Amino acid sequence: MSDEIKTAIVTGASKGIGAAIARQLAADGFRIIVNYASSLGGAEDVVAGIEAAGGRAIAVRADVADASAVAALFDRAEAEFGRVDVLVNNAGVSKFSPLAEVSDEDFQQQIAVNLTGTFNGMREGAKRMRDGGRIINLSTSIIGHYSPGNGVYAATKAAVEAMTHTLAKELGTRGVTVNAVAPGPIATDLLFKGRSEALIQRLINDIPLGRLGLPEDIAQIVSFLAGPQSGWVNGQIIRANGGRN
Repeated sequence: MSDEIKTAIVTGASKGIGAAIARQLAADGFRIIVNYASSLGGAEDVVAGIEAAGGRAIAVRADVADASAVAALFDRAEAEFGRVDVLVNNAGVSKFSPLAEVSDEDFQQQIAVNLTGTFNGMREGAKRMRDGGRIINLSTSIIGHYSPGNGVYAATKAAVEAMTHTLAKELGTRGVTVNAVAPGPIATDLLFKGRSEALIQRLINDIPLGRLGLPEDIAQIVSFLAGPQSGWVNGQIIRANGGRN
């Protein structure tokens, strides 16, 4: 990736891992499209922090589950900063529940955001990103661990990994790499919601490094995948989970 490539879209960037990724890529010199679905205040805070540090960013609302909204997201990015060089498909939802108790609504929401949303981003990015760019998806290290209560979430992310491998082969001739980061337990609202303190402690006890991950841990891996050092890394899933699996 050449030094002139400087524009990144980060979906679901108003909080948590997405916000950390947006801040890290801004620090790396990228102009950032901070995508959000509902949290305008959070997205504006991320933009303000980036600009206070000397970077450039704008907040753009788009529901990634809506293909037309994702196309409009790219339209806005191109209008503001030119062609997109890096796409981080981070937006996601997790509904912790035993499979037998999953409601139709929770099932459909996870499919819509995690799977359809990532597909929409990958499809649009495949058509519109600059040659030599980067597509970086977010998966989960629950794949391979398959802990109870995460069946639907793991299934959506397994599908994301399958598409990651496939698109990497389809876009290789353009120099566009497609990879995924699969975090383990990260200290965000996505992890804590619906889980007891006792369960969180069991998660920590199960991690050889003895702590939950931080959003910044994942942001640094995305930074590597978005940068010139990763030019020979393609079609890979990087599991960042403190050694849990």
